[in-house]
Amino acid sequence: MTFKEMYLAGKIEFEEIDDYVMEWNNSDDERTLAVFLGLNEEEEAAWIDVGEDALWDMLDAQKLK
Repeated sequence: MTFKEMYLAGKIEFEEIDDYVMEWNNSDDERTLAVFLGLNEEEEAAWIDVGEDALWDMLDAQKLK
């Protein structure tokens, strides 16, 4: 499961995104980091352009649906 799937399922805390990023950095995975994490383009853009809090807010909004 991706970070996003695990987070939305309530199986991990948001802060664990750092562990996923480190795992990706230390792997030979050819996918982009966003794909590895399970983020869509809008989520990736918010994370890059605004910051971690923006991504957290977007994902939390999805948890409430």
